[in-house]
Amino acid sequence: MRLNSGVCVAAHFPLKLMSSHALAPNVHHFAFRRDDGEPLEYQAGQFIQIHFQYPDGSPTKRSYSIATVREQAAQPEDAIEVAVSYVPGGAASELFGHLQIGQQIEASGPFGRFCLMPGDANRRYLLIATGTGVTPYRAMLPQLKRAIAERGIEVVLLFGARSAAELLYAAEFAAFAQANPGFRFIPCFSRELPEPGYPLQRKGYVQDALAELAPRHLSMARVRSADRRYGRRQPGQSARDQAIGARLYRNIRGFGAAQRGRLRDGNQHHRGRHGGDELPARPRPGAARALLRR
Repeated sequence: MRLNSGVCVAAHFPLKLMSSHALAPNVHHFAFRRDDGEPLEYQAGQFIQIHFQYPDGSPTKRSYSIATVREQAAQPEDAIEVAVSYVPGGAASELFGHLQIGQQIEASGPFGRFCLMPGDANRRYLLIATGTGVTPYRAMLPQLKRAIAERGIEVVLLFGARSAAELLYAAEFAAFAQANPGFRFIPCFSRELPEPGYPLQRKGYVQDALAELAPRHLSMARVRSADRRYGRRQPGQSARDQAIGARLYRNIRGFGAAQRGRLRDGNQHHRGRHGGDELPARPRPGAARALLRR
C-alpha cells in the first residue's frame, strides 16, 4: 500500500489460528490461515510481523520467520506456520499464550531477504542456527531438495541446542537428511548428548564444529586465525582466502556469546529477521542463525 507521501506501508491482514502444539518446553508451533480469502505470497526465509497492543493501548509488533513447508504455488487455504518462544513477562508471550483456536490476530508482510535466490549458483551451503533461528531452514527444505537434485549442491545444517528436547523440528531434518544424501544434519548439544543419538551429532557449541566444515581450500589454521584476529589478513594469505575467513568470522562470532548469554541474538549477522518475543531492537534470547554460501 502506498500513501500520498509516496511512502510504502505493508498492508495488514487477519490470521486465524488453526492449531498449535508444543515443540520444546518453552517453544510452541502455531499454524494460522489468512482469514481474508487471499494467499500469502512469500519466499522461504522471509518473516511476518504480528501487530497488537500493550495493556495501555500503545501499538507494538513482533517478527516471526515463516516455518511453513510449501511445495506448490500459494493458495488461500495454506497454513502460515511460526515458532514462538515463551519469555516470562513478554507481551507477545501473553498474546500467544491466551490465543484460542479460531481467534484472529493482525499481521503484515512478508519481509526480509534471508532467502535462497533463484539465480544462485553456489555449490555449498552451511546453514547455522540455534533456537527458533532454525525456522526459515524448515521452510527452505523443498527448495533445497530441488537444488540438490538439479545442481548437486551440498548442504550442511549445523543446529545448536542445550539438549534433544530443545532441538526444534529435529525429526523432520533427520528424515530429510536420510532421504537426500546431499544434506547433512549436524546437531550440537552444549549440555547433554541424547541416547540414542543422531549419526552426526556433536558435543559442544555450533562454533566448535566450524573448522571441520570450512571450505576445503581454507585451512583450519586460517579459520582459527580469522577467529583470533577478527578476519585480518595474515602473511602469505591470499586476499580471497582472507575475505572468506573474514566473512566466516563475521557470521559466527556472535554464536558463542549468544550461547553464553552475553548477546540477546545473532540477528545482526544476517539480512533477515527472526521469530521472537522481544521488540525488534531487542530480539529474543538464545536464537541465532547465519547462512554461508560457497
